[in-house]
Amino acid sequence: MPSLSYLCPPEKIMNKTFTILLSMPKAAIFLLLLVFPSLYALAQDDDNNDTGTIQKNTPPPSRFNLHFQTNYIYQYKPAFHADYSGQNSLQPYEEKVNSITATLYLGARLWKGAELYINPEIAGGSGLSGAYGMAASTNGETFRVGDPAPTLYLARGYIKQTIALDHGKDTVMNEGQNQVQATYSSRSLTFYLGKFGLSDLFDNNTYATGPRYSFLNWCLMSNGAWDYAADLRGYTYSFTAVLAWDNMSYKAALATMPVVANGINLNTNLSQEYAINAEVTRSYKLNKKDGHLRLLGYYNNGDMGNYKEAIADALPGTVPNIVSTRMYGRDKYGFGLNFDQQITETLGIFARAGWSDGHNETWCFTEADQSISAGISLNGAQWKRKDDNIGIAIVVNGLSKEHEQYLADGGLGFQIGDGALNYANETVAECYYSYKPKIINGLWLSADYQFALNPGYNHDRGPVNVFSIRVHVEL
Repeated sequence: MPSLSYLCPPEKIMNKTFTILLSMPKAAIFLLLLVFPSLYALAQDDDNNDTGTIQKNTPPPSRFNLHFQTNYIYQYKPAFHADYSGQNSLQPYEEKVNSITATLYLGARLWKGAELYINPEIAGGSGLSGAYGMAASTNGETFRVGDPAPTLYLARGYIKQTIALDHGKDTVMNEGQNQVQATYSSRSLTFYLGKFGLSDLFDNNTYATGPRYSFLNWCLMSNGAWDYAADLRGYTYSFTAVLAWDNMSYKAALATMPVVANGINLNTNLSQEYAINAEVTRSYKLNKKDGHLRLLGYYNNGDMGNYKEAIADALPGTVPNIVSTRMYGRDKYGFGLNFDQQITETLGIFARAGWSDGHNETWCFTEADQSISAGISLNGAQWKRKDDNIGIAIVVNGLSKEHEQYLADGGLGFQIGDGALNYANETVAECYYSYKPKIINGLWLSADYQFALNPGYNHDRGPVNVFSIRVHVEL
């Protein structure tokens, strides 16, 4: 008798499941995600999966580990005023959209210092207006969703090799997502090789950790002006080296670029396209409270178009088309500064600032040539809810002069383009509350609100209000 997998391949089963989920009423999805982790929680201790320094008498580490996460986001945008709209505009009518991702985290210890991680992932749904119309797009999960239909793909698959340089200050890390229990020296050299997200290792921040745990906005999960090498879903092939030396960390990465701007396929021919990233991090204590300061630099080289050439080449009465100016050998570079500081046991602050040259087209992340953000994070321990969290932040994005002129002349980027432009800085304020039910391990519920001025850098459109609900489960 043929097996079930032969009759219906696992990928089709998963795709069908997520198609059903995305078409279900919101209350039904909530109940489904509520029941599943509660069954798992009966046999779990609340603190088993925290990553950090382990305590004495910890059980011997296992060679393998397995974790899972799913993240559901529902967004509602009321209608807003717009003098005009274009092909890549955030649409002014009322919208209700949702997205869902699910990730399996497989980890294994191979030999001394070597670890293997594989992350199959499935994603479906859509951002508001298909995630077009704003550089500071409102759902950080949907940059991974290239097709509204549920899609199964390999998000990460990489080997990590750590070489201890000094055993004087060893730290044992508990197992967790993409972390088998392991001992690391405060002085070590670590290599990563395979497929993963550059944002996994670079531009990290204690209080702005991404749409699964904190802020939803694209430009609060990463520096908006950092056009980091990635495919449509945020992943790339990379070789990365990290040197940890006490309170300093030095990182460098060589990575592949997508074949086309914001494309799903990566170009593995490094003689045609490549990206170089480097970052220096300083960890310190201020009034006995932890802080981090990070300086990031990047350089992309590939088949990019040029804004000035596109404007100059446009015939009278026509709009510029940057695609027609693409050629290998064009580059894009920029810098980023990243800061976080614990103020009290429950309060932390953070900020990011970024700049890119803005001469050639945005290729990978989002259409921002300058970006600055800042915010606060407040832990619920103050009101006896230690697993709850409140975050409040603001982000302001800007464009280079040639990028601005290109859009004003009616040009389209891969993400924005209203057909005309009354330029103003794009500004988004966001606040969220993350609530963890005490009786259910592994479940977080969040309410989120975002207020956007000048979406797509256009003063003739907006303001925009976005209301979101997030259900996050991890096992």
